[in-house]
Amino acid sequence: MPNRRKERVLIIDPGLSKFVEVAVRGALKEDIHDGDITTLATVPARRRGVARIIAKEPVVVAGQFIAERVFKELNDSIKYTALVPDGKRARKGEPIAEITGNLRAILTGERVALNFLQRISGIATLTAQYVKRAGPGVMVLDTRKTTPCLRLLERYAVLSGGGVNHRFGLYDAVLIKENHIAAAGGVSAALKKARKAYPDGDLEIETRTLKEVKEALGSGSGAGADTILLDNMDIDKLKKAVALIDGRAITEASGGVRLDTIGDIAATGVDAISVGALTHSARVVDLSLLVKAL
Repeated sequence: MPNRRKERVLIIDPGLSKFVEVAVRGALKEDIHDGDITTLATVPARRRGVARIIAKEPVVVAGQFIAERVFKELNDSIKYTALVPDGKRARKGEPIAEITGNLRAILTGERVALNFLQRISGIATLTAQYVKRAGPGVMVLDTRKTTPCLRLLERYAVLSGGGVNHRFGLYDAVLIKENHIAAAGGVSAALKKARKAYPDGDLEIETRTLKEVKEALGSGSGAGADTILLDNMDIDKLKKAVALIDGRAITEASGGVRLDTIGDIAATGVDAISVGALTHSARVVDLSLLVKAL
């Protein structure tokens, strides 16, 4: 049996990551453009203040580093203290961060920082719910159904919520899907071509029927897929597919997975469950920022 899929840990350095720098600068330019005219008109340039970001509902926090980057981009002397670290839970009413420094910068960066933090924490919070419902021993995977240009952050959010990252894009893993199979001339043909192109790579293939599962297993050593994706199968068919595969490949269930169904899917014995909803359907969580002048 091949090794179980390894969790991919995304290391994001808020001081060095070009991605974070570009994302923050783009968001600030979108919101501020030539200047925050309200703050410039009402707040003295040298006024200092302190603010706290408050969780207005129970959340799994994620994205503190990018919120900090927003304020530092506006004023490098600002002090940002994460009171609840990424991946940890915050109760309703609990402060999760404190910001001290130039009050103009705090007020100007408020919405952009919250937009990032609320979105990323929303994904982490939803992921944690799916992981809990799935139970131990089953990997909850994300998908490529992410917000364009924010995939790195959304994948980080999944990790923060206890999930596991699937392939990052089209370039880092072979996943033969329905349309590839049709274009190649069938499951066996697609696997043969992929194995020829990547003889030492891990191959994953999508199957929709037990017949396709049998084809995906192959008939000789090294002929079959390393991971078999069981797409949109009902519970009974999933159980039969897992029994048929019998440990010869990693099993991954996929297709329309919901919070109220993931527990039953996990109970079929699959190794992993991929959930597009983690990133395409997560709502933003309710956070607020409150300031006072010093």
